[in-house]
Amino acid sequence: MMNSTTSTTKASPRDFFLWLGAVITLYGSIIAFIALLFEYVNRAFPDPLAYAGDPYGSSVRVSMAALVVLVPTALVVLRIIRRTIANEPGRADIWVRKWALVLTLFIAGATVVIDLITLITTFLGGEISERFLLKVVIVLLVALGVSLHFLADLRGYWAQYPKRAAQVGYAVGALVLAAIIAGFFIIGTPQDIRLMRYDQEKLNNLQEMQYQVVTYWQQKETLPPSLSELGDPLGGYVVPFDPQTREPYHYEATGSLSFTLCATFNRPAPDTAGRGAYSRTPPYPGEFVDETWNHTAGENCFDRTIDPERYPPYEKPRPI
Repeated sequence: MMNSTTSTTKASPRDFFLWLGAVITLYGSIIAFIALLFEYVNRAFPDPLAYAGDPYGSSVRVSMAALVVLVPTALVVLRIIRRTIANEPGRADIWVRKWALVLTLFIAGATVVIDLITLITTFLGGEISERFLLKVVIVLLVALGVSLHFLADLRGYWAQYPKRAAQVGYAVGALVLAAIIAGFFIIGTPQDIRLMRYDQEKLNNLQEMQYQVVTYWQQKETLPPSLSELGDPLGGYVVPFDPQTREPYHYEATGSLSFTLCATFNRPAPDTAGRGAYSRTPPYPGEFVDETWNHTAGENCFDRTIDPERYPPYEKPRPI
């Protein structure tokens, strides 16, 4: 009587969903890892022709969060799959495993081609810097590592040497953990981000109050004696308070056309110039940093003087 062979082993729904989960978490992990390293390169090597970076590191935080969830999930799923194959060697030849491995190799190769085309396009567009070389190296190393790993898996190497497979898993986990920890040194901790958001809200309030002061002068040809004069229940404007301390902002009319606005900031204004993605065209005007609102940590006062030619008083309605 013929024993059961690997060729007669059929894929079960459990096999299908295990490999589907492995493929999804693996691809997501690779994309997030490359995106994270690209952001680190952009920040470490600013380019004057690149867009301004996000001071809050939104893309960095998304990549970090994706890695925290996807990488452990991928490692656990692959460990379950290999343990299943060790217990049932016939599972090594089911169609879903072969398709998943071959598809992974194909996508790894396609990713190298597409990323290299994109990188060379930006290179031809003027990105002649360390950025270009480092990004090429990152893509090639990641794709090479993934290809070699799953080519070995396709040939049964990891099933033959399970301890080495576990060592590779630990090494990958350590590498990803190092990349995630590096993110906290680059964009700061969640508490740092919160303090930066407080600072941005304070700047927004100061800019809004500056606009209201100028409008008040255009209407009345005199500066308001205090911020409370800017309140307009009919227009719906309420004078803001410092969102962090709930204290009023400092305002002072220093002349007939000059005034000052003050606030206390937690951090210096972040330098994000040239730390965003590279553009093949010069950055848009909105991408430039507004130097008039640069600040240091601690109390900062912004002195302003109204130019009547640029901001002329409103015409008064003639009496009937």
